[in-house]
Amino acid sequence: MTTEKYLKPEVVARIKRLDLRARFIVRGFLQGLHKSPFQGFSVEFSEHRRYTPGDDPQDIDWLVYAKTDKFYVRKFEAETNMTGYLLMDQSASMNYTYRQEVTKFDYAICLAAALAYLMIHQQDPVGLLTFDEALNRSLPPRSQRRHLSEILSALSQLTPTGKTDIAKALHQTAAYLKHRSFLMVLSDLLTDEEPVFQALRQLRWRGHDILLLHILDESEVRFPFEGMVELENPENGESLQVDADGFRNGYLQEVLQFRERYAQECASIGVDYLPLDTSVPFDKALTEYLVRRNRKG
Repeated sequence: MTTEKYLKPEVVARIKRLDLRARFIVRGFLQGLHKSPFQGFSVEFSEHRRYTPGDDPQDIDWLVYAKTDKFYVRKFEAETNMTGYLLMDQSASMNYTYRQEVTKFDYAICLAAALAYLMIHQQDPVGLLTFDEALNRSLPPRSQRRHLSEILSALSQLTPTGKTDIAKALHQTAAYLKHRSFLMVLSDLLTDEEPVFQALRQLRWRGHDILLLHILDESEVRFPFEGMVELENPENGESLQVDADGFRNGYLQEVLQFRERYAQECASIGVDYLPLDTSVPFDKALTEYLVRRNRKG
């Protein structure tokens, strides 16, 4: 099987066990990295950073130099470890799918599992917070391999139900966290935007780094419907009948603006924003995590 197939959501969805899904995704991702032109992203060199003037030449790793023909120094432990939290939206709107293959929730769970697998593989402590109208379950960050089983078990038991209040959950997260952390938020963000922006600003003011993984269904991005269709809000049951052909252009423009507002606001406050949909291979988000981790070093 090619590397690309390892990373396709519809392929991964055929695997029943979440631990195997996570391993499958990360295996494909790392195989792709070894073939890529990225310098310094290989997990093999994750504990190193490029030599810069002022570093002690005695810290140069000559084995790495022999492989890369570039000077790298080994990071100190304080530089290496990045404490992360996965914030998982488990509200009812995340349960939507158009093609009946991968819901937004399925996609988010697989991505969270793969991120946890990758972080613990690199000995980065990672914890889990889940939310709908408020924070629900929490697992503190640890880097031991047995902790991965706890995270995967918690993720596999989640059910997407109820309404969502992302802003409230983020404010509660700010109160919950005692130390600066790297937060990876997985949500469709289908709620009022300004309260979410305010909560993100509060987290940034407290020194937390944030990667906002905005997950929509592929149909929410492309609107493939035709004729008269009934659209239903899964969180309150309200429905609306529309003529898809007459509705499409205005809808697509609104989705584009929705994403652009998040992109602009996140850029202004220093939050990394990544728009995704359920057809996007998982390596896009994993690469963003490694870019963020590399930037820290």
